[in-house]
Amino acid sequence: MDIKQLNVFIAIADCQSFSLAARSTGISQPSLSRMLKQLETDIGVELIDRYHRPLQLTESGQFFYDKISAVLTELATVTSMTQRLSNPSTALTIGFVPSVLYGLLPEIIAALKRRRPDIEVNLKDISSYQQIEALKSGDIDVGLGRFAHRDPWIQQILLRHERYMVALPKTHPLAHTRDQRLIDLVNNRLILYHQTHLPPAISVMTDATPSAVPINATPIIENAITEPLLHLFAQYGITPLMTTKVSDLQVALSLVAAGEGITLVPASLQTVRAEQISYQRLIHENVTSPIYLHTLKDVVHPKVPDFLNAIYEVYEQRGITYRRQQFV
Repeated sequence: MDIKQLNVFIAIADCQSFSLAARSTGISQPSLSRMLKQLETDIGVELIDRYHRPLQLTESGQFFYDKISAVLTELATVTSMTQRLSNPSTALTIGFVPSVLYGLLPEIIAALKRRRPDIEVNLKDISSYQQIEALKSGDIDVGLGRFAHRDPWIQQILLRHERYMVALPKTHPLAHTRDQRLIDLVNNRLILYHQTHLPPAISVMTDATPSAVPINATPIIENAITEPLLHLFAQYGITPLMTTKVSDLQVALSLVAAGEGITLVPASLQTVRAEQISYQRLIHENVTSPIYLHTLKDVVHPKVPDFLNAIYEVYEQRGITYRRQQFV
């Protein structure tokens, strides 16, 4: 059994056709068949049911496919990391979610370049979960995201929590009401824009009704509510009556500006479309959006510590509370 045979098996399983697999791999169809047969002989198990069209995996083949796919992915990650360790890039590629760009990221990049005038910085707009695979593949060297990750290849630092604000049309009855409460927003259409969802919650409490929840109630976690904005409401036993799902944050704010609903955004976005949108503070102190910095555990780009120090420099200048940490 060798890696080439394993990759051939994966290609046949994915394509469900010898001819399509031959086209995708650039290996002739007879060679593919021989390599698959040799693999099956080596492990003593039939992996592909050749009597069905399209081709199907046998029960043993499905088990083998699931396990060997993970092994090959891990091998590719190790290979990529080894290559980068041997020949690190001189440029620092930073992955970020759009909401971070509206905040302090431009100031942080400026501070980084003051510290290291020779540094070359590349920015890449990429979702929080996509950043994890991008770190492994080498597409980015460090990522700024809004979600915690548990991955054996990744190390992560919580930079800070950013308060959410309510974004309302300027014509909304609550547009000039300070210190908003979630309970007062439930009759509005809530515009959802996150493409990344939270991991499923563990604890559950379903007795609370919106009218019974005090302003400063202790949050409760609603099981299976993984959409981030709905999760914020669910912590207080509240469910918005109407929701609309859109593709991204900019679309959400465009709809708010057009009077089609409300949404919640991190405080750093309160200057976006400010002539059309009223941003008001939420009274709930724990309704926040975290900002995480993550990179690989075993291969840290040499410029990442400079980037982290630039972040802390800007936080100090802005009077933002933080706990200084370093990647190991």
